[in-house]
Amino acid sequence: MTTTLRPVTPLIDEADGTRSRRYDICVNGRSVGRVEIAAQPPPGPRTGVVRSLHVDEVDRRRGRGTVAALAAEEVLRGWGCDRIQVWVPSDAAAATRLVAALGYAERGRSMVKDLRSDDGGAPPALAPGLRARPMTEAEIRQWRPVAVASHARILTEHDGFAPADALARSEAAHESLLAEPGLVLDVLEADGEAGAAGDTGVVGHLLLGRREVLPDRDGAYVYDVEVAADRRGRGYGRALMLHAEHVARAAGASALGLYVHVDNAPARALYTSLGCQSTVVRWAKQLW
Repeated sequence: MTTTLRPVTPLIDEADGTRSRRYDICVNGRSVGRVEIAAQPPPGPRTGVVRSLHVDEVDRRRGRGTVAALAAEEVLRGWGCDRIQVWVPSDAAAATRLVAALGYAERGRSMVKDLRSDDGGAPPALAPGLRARPMTEAEIRQWRPVAVASHARILTEHDGFAPADALARSEAAHESLLAEPGLVLDVLEADGEAGAAGDTGVVGHLLLGRREVLPDRDGAYVYDVEVAADRRGRGYGRALMLHAEHVARAAGASALGLYVHVDNAPARALYTSLGCQSTVVRWAKQLW
């Protein structure tokens, strides 16, 4: 039997420059499922995305999904993509086995804490000697170029962007993000941490916004949380996350979401200990 992809839509050029198309997965001309793929626009690496892949129940466990995934990779190669990524629900065991078998590597995962649960109630208050407050304008001017450079470095190391493209993309992302209404940009101060003149004891910061964290469900989203390098290992990361939860609850959010890279095991362990659960895993591989 021959498994092929049959287009069911024309090539779609989306508003942001993304190219996409949906296909039927066919066996000897009979539709047995569906797949949708897209190619992200430049600047940056030409990255293909498998947006969805579904095989009908009666046709599963016959290798249809594997052949369809490989065929989708070939289409994306033809579109000029040199890498491909796919987001897989954490509890989708069959899909996880498939992408692992096809040579994809985990790159990171989205995690969510459901704030509607009564388990444990509201988080404890910050420990004595710790205070959270909004960043001052002067602090924002100091923080922003560092944050832009840090995000650009992640885009280069994890997503294959050229340094110049990564920096431009990071700058644009921060420009857009900082203009969002309701954005929270706070610092954490700790008694006993003040040092040189002008050092107020700031040990870390939190950038919290609003976005979809579960399908059709908005929540508070941790865009950035960081403890100063020389003040790590003292519980300040946990304190910042507890502060994030307090802020989220006060704003009426029903969930708190974030993304953690695969190589940041300490952060993932912290988020898990605070009740965050993995929801979706990002997998990627090179096509060339």
